[in-house]
Amino acid sequence: MPRHFAEPKLVIASHNPGKVREIAALLENFECEIISAGDLGLDEPIEPGTTFAANAELKARAAAQSAGLAALADDSGLAVTALGGEPGILSARWAGPDKDFTIAMQKVEDRLAEENDRSAHFVCALALCWPDGHMETFEGRVDGTLIWPPKGDKGFGYDSVFVADGFEATFAEMEPDEKHSISHRADAFRKLVDGCFGQ
Repeated sequence: MPRHFAEPKLVIASHNPGKVREIAALLENFECEIISAGDLGLDEPIEPGTTFAANAELKARAAAQSAGLAALADDSGLAVTALGGEPGILSARWAGPDKDFTIAMQKVEDRLAEENDRSAHFVCALALCWPDGHMETFEGRVDGTLIWPPKGDKGFGYDSVFVADGFEATFAEMEPDEKHSISHRADAFRKLVDGCFGQ
């Protein structure tokens, strides 16, 4: 059985304001104070892992040890079928040192220029680590298609070029509540909540 979460505070191990907002919204029904790694001045650890789960666990463990508080880390990214799963765990790095996802989306589009298959999926791994080192990890996924040019300004990352299967709007055109109901992060969060918050 996963460990039940009953801590008064939770560190979101991210320096990405969009991601912190999304995670905080998904946890708003639970009584714990949300603090971001950026607010605490924590360093961003190097992510040498070869999977989303490994990188999420590394970030959660580093934040929990540095802050002395439970920490939740997300490692997520876009996997494009025709690119052999790239950018994958390098999704943020494709945006360059300034994290400009306009560059990253253009890079994906340039690589797809000769491809007919525009299918892709987002993956999210969530790792929840306690100060004693105990870890629980959950993974979610949403499948879809890449469009061009980008549409919408409500999301972040690759949201404006991704249309989930069964929908017509990109993630960046959706209202947050609608995106939260179907996204890869929402899928992982359902598993996290069922496992650690719902007992």
